Amino acid sequence: MNIDSTYCESLTRYCRRKSRVVNIGDIPLGGDYPIRVQSMTTTDTMDTTATVEQSIRMIDAGCEYVRITAPGIREAKNLANIRKELKKRGYSTPLIADIHFTPNAAMEAALHVEKVRINPGNFADRKKFENIEYTDASYREELERINDRFFPLLKRCQSEGRAMRIGANHGSLSDRILSRYGDTPLGMVESAMEFLRICKDFNYHDIVLSMKASNTLVMVQAYRLLVNKMEKEDMDYPLHLGVTEAGEGEDGRIKSSVGIGTLLEDGLGDTIRVSLTEEPEYEIPIARMLVDRYENRAIHEPIIDSAPAGYSPFEYQKRKTNVVANFGGDNVPRVLVDLALENDINRETLSSLGYQYLPIEDKWGIGDFACDYIFINDNTIEFDLPGTLGVVQDYNTWKLEKKNQHYPQVQLKDYLNSNELHPQLNFIYGCLSDLNDVVISKLKIDDTAVLLMDTYNDHGMAEQRQIFNKLINNDCRVPVIIGRYYGDLSQDKLQIYAATDLGGLLIDGLGDGVFLATENCGSVNSVNQTAFGILQASRTRMSKTEYISCPSCGRTLFDLQETTALIRKRTSHLKGVKIGIMGCIVNGPGEMADADFGYVGTGVGKISLYRGQEVVQSNIQAEYAVDALIELMKEEGAWVEPEQPKVNLY
Repeated sequence: MNIDSTYCESLTRYCRRKSRVVNIGDIPLGGDYPIRVQSMTTTDTMDTTATVEQSIRMIDAGCEYVRITAPGIREAKNLANIRKELKKRGYSTPLIADIHFTPNAAMEAALHVEKVRINPGNFADRKKFENIEYTDASYREELERINDRFFPLLKRCQSEGRAMRIGANHGSLSDRILSRYGDTPLGMVESAMEFLRICKDFNYHDIVLSMKASNTLVMVQAYRLLVNKMEKEDMDYPLHLGVTEAGEGEDGRIKSSVGIGTLLEDGLGDTIRVSLTEEPEYEIPIARMLVDRYENRAIHEPIIDSAPAGYSPFEYQKRKTNVVANFGGDNVPRVLVDLALENDINRETLSSLGYQYLPIEDKWGIGDFACDYIFINDNTIEFDLPGTLGVVQDYNTWKLEKKNQHYPQVQLKDYLNSNELHPQLNFIYGCLSDLNDVVISKLKIDDTAVLLMDTYNDHGMAEQRQIFNKLINNDCRVPVIIGRYYGDLSQDKLQIYAATDLGGLLIDGLGDGVFLATENCGSVNSVNQTAFGILQASRTRMSKTEYISCPSCGRTLFDLQETTALIRKRTSHLKGVKIGIMGCIVNGPGEMADADFGYVGTGVGKISLYRGQEVVQSNIQAEYAVDALIELMKEEGAWVEPEQPKVNLY
């Protein structure tokens, strides 16, 4: 791999990135220590009892670091009371103060807790969304100003033995950074590196870095680029991983796994936080499911190494593929659902996959989550199908029937030796070890082939990535479906594992379809929903409204869970619209860059509405704010009235 694009030790062999050890209380981070799990309280920091009790629930759930917001001096001072009460109850878990805008609060917090988190976007700057023209000289003056503002905190943390997280957020980059580098992963990285270089000059190294964003593509690219930049400057600081504003329920779990899991697969990350719009103790089991997969990952079977494909890991570029039926080219990735183990495939089966049969009209209704293909192996179907649904059959069964809308799944040995194939579409099944020069040569000239690739390697994402590398290096543009098998998993685990395994490829522009082959992993409906959720979280196929919703914390100015549920109830039919729901102004205005509309708490009982990053209405009474949000959508032409309880007819 070209050194300029290096971000991990190996793309084929699992190996944790070797970072320096940072001591945070009595739980060290980095080095050979386990990947740590943490979360953040949602209580008012001035309510000592509530914060302590919630912290205990988090710790009992497995939280190894507890983060608490300190928006001002009063809250920072009260951290001492929280620490005292926790110790009184027998808990010594390290505490982290979360600081935005107020360096004085950081100075106070460093006296009471083991670690202080600062945001370089708002530690020494105020965001006014101004574009500023800098000369090199004037920019250096700004850096000197930051140095002067930052130095006292460094001195205090060093003297008190405190660690620090420099946490850049996509949603709160300063005007200075935006003017110099743009709203980009590079801007996030440089925002942190400016502070990091000051720390290094001061010989302060108890530092953890994070690059958080609600957009999983931006988040992954920023972390990779950060590691690349640190390596060039001989820095080895540990990483805290997280996706900001991931949301609630299934969406939050899948989105967090796409972002965090993609990085964990390549050995990046020393501590993680899964940010859900739920109670913080519920985040811990999900985070644990993510990190536990890597305890024994290093013993996986060796992966056949092929030359890197040359695409940049720091920017998204979709792999160029041929158009075969509705695969490849500019088509969105297709969803193939596994029905191989179904004993009786009937119209009711399809109703759980987005197709509803209407007997009076003798027509099919098609929903937003209607899968594109079903795999039935050697089963048969004895009824008329929806016109948009394709059926994939075992090759030998297909040869006997050759029904309309049915296509063969062909093993590579049959593919190479048979001329009896479908004239438009054939699914060619194989793994990396099957992909030899003869196969690639035939795939290059076959305008009916779609490669359905599988893996049996414990480090499967990396092995499947090598398939793409091999195809790209041979200029073979066959469309590829990413296939993975999962057995005996809970719904949460299926969502987390599949989002990691498939999302890590989709984020790099690899994959023209997804196929989750499952056994005892929940209903076919839930598996289908998971597949669509992964495509949505990787920004490759938008099938529903997306809610960019942060977890609550002590800065939140309204009931975030209740408000998110209310907005979802009124707007969930708006396919492809992105709505940001932020409890405060720390990340709210910036994260609106990734949303079409925003709903941000700006005071107690007060809401501001955004169009992108532009404030369009300020200080609306909360009881009228959802209606005002809908009116704004109507003005912008983004609103459609929800359909009555019926379906579109095919």
